[in-house]
Amino acid sequence: MEIQFSGKRALVTGAGKGIGRAIAKKLAECGAETIALSRTKADLDNLQKEVPQILTVQCDVVDYEATRKAILDLGPIHLLVNNAGISRIGNFLDFPMKDFEDVYNVNTKALFNISQVVAKGMVERGQGGSIVNISSVASSRALDDHIAYCSSKAAVDSMTKVMALELGKHKIRVNSVNPTVTWTDMAVYAWSDPAKSAPMLAKIPMGKFVEVEDVVNTVLFLLSDKSAMTSGQHIVLDGGLSVW
Repeated sequence: MEIQFSGKRALVTGAGKGIGRAIAKKLAECGAETIALSRTKADLDNLQKEVPQILTVQCDVVDYEATRKAILDLGPIHLLVNNAGISRIGNFLDFPMKDFEDVYNVNTKALFNISQVVAKGMVERGQGGSIVNISSVASSRALDDHIAYCSSKAAVDSMTKVMALELGKHKIRVNSVNPTVTWTDMAVYAWSDPAKSAPMLAKIPMGKFVEVEDVVNTVLFLLSDKSAMTSGQHIVLDGGLSVW
């Protein structure tokens, strides 16, 4: 199944590394005019060297006003991937409020802020659009030491449904992709200890964690017209973990 995005402009947040970077590169390969947003200039410079046609924007998504201005200055956006996200781990009883707020500021509030700006532009142009939020199976499963991450992704799932409900009449589709552990730098931070990762792997019938390419392919499908009647859904990538 060939997917092409010629004539479309796509914005990917958290595109400096990991899943976001891979999504941005694939969108460009599929013909989209791709905009990669990240707070780290070195990552963006490296990405642009690798894929010169990608437009890069350096911006910290928790600077909400600056982010809104930066996105408005970009012009029309037809496709949005809300990928920017962070994690802080620690036991619930001792978890610092600062860490809790940091996670919500990026994973939840920034997603709301960016989506609102982009969706308003989609509504004004009247041509519809597609938004994909990168969530997690952690949105619906309790994980030790992940009180902030799990609850922030649950909020992402809820926002995805409300956005799909309210924006559907404007021909804007909104979905989330919910992978289990995907082997990025953030996953290494949280899951590198075999004592922690082994019990999780044991629960996955396919016996492995998610590859970045698995997430990329699902995102592209949801952005494309191949999923024209898919909206308000959480597409779970977990190798069968959820059968338990």
